[in-house]
Amino acid sequence: MTIEERVSQAENLCASRFRAIDELAQANQEKVLDAFRHQRIAQRHFAGTTGYGYDDVGRDALGRTFAEIFGAEAALVSPLLASGTHAITAALFGLLRRGETMLAITGAPYDTLMPVILGEGIGSLSDYGVAYREVALLSDGSPNFEAIEESLRDPNVKVAFLQRSKGYAWRDAFGIETIEETIRFVKKRRPDVKVVVDNCYGEFTDRREPTDVGADLVVGSMIKNPGGGLAPTGGYLAGTAACVDAAAARCTAPGAGAEVGSYAYGYQSFFQGLFLAPHTVAQALKGSCLAGYLFSNLGYRTLPLADEKPNDIIRSIRFETQEELIAFCQAIQAASPVDSFVTPEPWEMPGYEHRVIMAAGTFVGGASIELSCDSPIKEPYIAYLQGGLTYEHVKAAMKECLTVMQQKGLLR
Repeated sequence: MTIEERVSQAENLCASRFRAIDELAQANQEKVLDAFRHQRIAQRHFAGTTGYGYDDVGRDALGRTFAEIFGAEAALVSPLLASGTHAITAALFGLLRRGETMLAITGAPYDTLMPVILGEGIGSLSDYGVAYREVALLSDGSPNFEAIEESLRDPNVKVAFLQRSKGYAWRDAFGIETIEETIRFVKKRRPDVKVVVDNCYGEFTDRREPTDVGADLVVGSMIKNPGGGLAPTGGYLAGTAACVDAAAARCTAPGAGAEVGSYAYGYQSFFQGLFLAPHTVAQALKGSCLAGYLFSNLGYRTLPLADEKPNDIIRSIRFETQEELIAFCQAIQAASPVDSFVTPEPWEMPGYEHRVIMAAGTFVGGASIELSCDSPIKEPYIAYLQGGLTYEHVKAAMKECLTVMQQKGLLR
């Protein structure tokens, strides 16, 4: 069977999943459109500001629009938040105090967050007297409710942290139903505990967001799903007004919070990206499904399973050797619109325990809503494929990957 035939076969198998993704995109697009109209978004909201940013109508309108879309009381969407990790850091420092405990209820958080929590002598939560506890997931990748209940008996636990996406673990991302069940479980036993959800990679992959099902605060990056491929930087926090205010005080300064913070370049790309996000995420989900069927049919293990609904925009593909993994990532780079001539190699990336290879020929640096791929060089050799501004680009890239791996004698 030729590569073209394999791709056509996979597309045919994706047909019913593609229809479901189109319906999801339509529902989310209507929700976003309704919020834009209700908030009366106008040209004046696109203008930039300088200095302190008092009365920045664009910043404030962007936050209100985002909050309405996410079913939240309030939101802060800011280019001053450098990354998702920065936004999560602001949330944790805003909600936790000396002597209190952060409880990670879905296993260890993503690698870049661990120095924030446990780093020594760098201004981490631990340095400021905040304790940390962790509940490992069950062997099937689901939350361990029995262990969570036991941990919640500690009266010092004030934040329960849930990571929606898989990070560098071999598991599915959590669907909104699991997130809802977990939040209800925590709140029934400890209504005072604030549930914070790392929502990265999961926005608009369902009709509901974690704030719709009881999360006190959801946090993420604008160069992932909600920026629609247009936001040039930034992060967001959405949830209860009290939690957003607490986090905003750590984004800028106590007493100032979300009232300050200018951005001279203006907000059009943020508004426009947010408007496009439901469609852009749908393109990435379709690309993920195609990759899932292609590599499953070739005998590779993938998560989510090829015929399952994806809960985020990441597709895990498990290879047998690091040579296969590296060849795959290099082919993704070669099929990119930017820096296609660059050959990525594994390197010692700050914040990561193992060498990491990253393929990211993106218009916005590091934007993982654009087609990209990364992996730590360790067993099992798992490529984490993510994003795709257009389905057609992902399809072309998959052809490139299969061709390159076949030429190198690495394709099963």
